Amino acid sequence: MATVVISDEQILFYRQQGYLVVPNLLTEAEISQFLAFEDQDHGPSWRSNLRHHVDTPVWNHLATHPNVVHVAKQLAEGALRVVQTMYLEKAPAGKESVGGAGIALHQDLHYLPCEPASLMACWMALSDTDGENRGLCVVPGSHKNGMLETHRNADTDHDSWEIDYLMRDRDGKEWTERMYSFQISNLNESDILRLTVPQGAGVFFTGATVHGSYANRSMDRYRRAFATHYITEGSWMYRADVQDTMSATDRLS
Repeated sequence: MATVVISDEQILFYRQQGYLVVPNLLTEAEISQFLAFEDQDHGPSWRSNLRHHVDTPVWNHLATHPNVVHVAKQLAEGALRVVQTMYLEKAPAGKESVGGAGIALHQDLHYLPCEPASLMACWMALSDTDGENRGLCVVPGSHKNGMLETHRNADTDHDSWEIDYLMRDRDGKEWTERMYSFQISNLNESDILRLTVPQGAGVFFTGATVHGSYANRSMDRYRRAFATHYITEGSWMYRADVQDTMSATDRLS
């Protein structure tokens, strides 16, 4: 598969809107290989680990995929490092229960502060995603408004949590910062764009772009996605648990 190249028009769209959907990043075979691996029992805390890209080949393959990294480098205009990786699976609601909960609309820089603020993400659809199975939502242009006011999520459509994180600056000073399931305050429903992203496509967005998702209410459709967060070389991550970043070109055999 040839490396994906984006146009100047796509780069301009990303600059103006804060996100970009790029099709055909992954093949069906690559997706099937990853999902077959994830269908195995890896223990209850497996998916809470944000660093499987450093020691698990199928995770590393997606995080450092040439298509993904090449597009991300064009958008970020610099060498990239992988901060964290996440597999995001939402079960369908079925007939008896509520499906997998969503993630409240937020800006990633609230969770992953860095200096300079070069944080960006690629959210890759491992299944067809849309409004029915609650794929990704974005607020176009929201990255131009700086860091927005938040409150802790309190609705049942989204996960709610609270965690104390160790923080560390460049000089070694440490402190603890409490983070919670951030939700953007005073967000207009009409500003939210619910994306339709086909399997194998990726959504790139900035660390300040408001995004999130809702609970999967479909009867039988899983919503599966893989997210990688990147920073440019030289950016400082303040959260101590993700400071040991990896070059986006370091591929495991």
